[in-house]
Amino acid sequence: MNGWTAAGAASLLCGVAPAAWCAATGPARRRVPAQNLTTTFLSLVFLLLAQGFRRTAYTDTALVLSALGPAGTLLYARLLSDELAYHPPQSRSLRTVTALSYLAVPAVLLPLCLVTGPGRAMVKLLVIGALLILGSWGAAQAVTAAATAGHPPGAPVEGMDDG
Repeated sequence: MNGWTAAGAASLLCGVAPAAWCAATGPARRRVPAQNLTTTFLSLVFLLLAQGFRRTAYTDTALVLSALGPAGTLLYARLLSDELAYHPPQSRSLRTVTALSYLAVPAVLLPLCLVTGPGRAMVKLLVIGALLILGSWGAAQAVTAAATAGHPPGAPVEGMDDG
């Protein structure tokens, strides 16, 4: 075990596990932002393990996850918009989750870029970082929009009124 795999294991236990637990349990206002945080942390774990095991395939997995993770959050925000409108997420907790993503991505990617050196692998790391940061921002915007655009219980739904 080297430092990269130890950091990956620590990130898995201290980052992915709590975020995945929050994404799997509790109300939708906690599950939806936690799902995005889980995919961000999991992408970073794949990058750390790719460096630790010297397997570039894990970097490709992180690239796919960094593109599909925020898309999944957007889907869940859309499908759960009514529940999010009835119980919207607290703005402080949403800002905290987004800030954690913004801090974790450079904290992992900067050392990886220094070790990787200039080249195609570094460009791939920077693309993954950009996707993760933009995905976290877009997911936070989508959750906020879903909370304000949903239909709380008792409100008429378009096409369903009696008049």
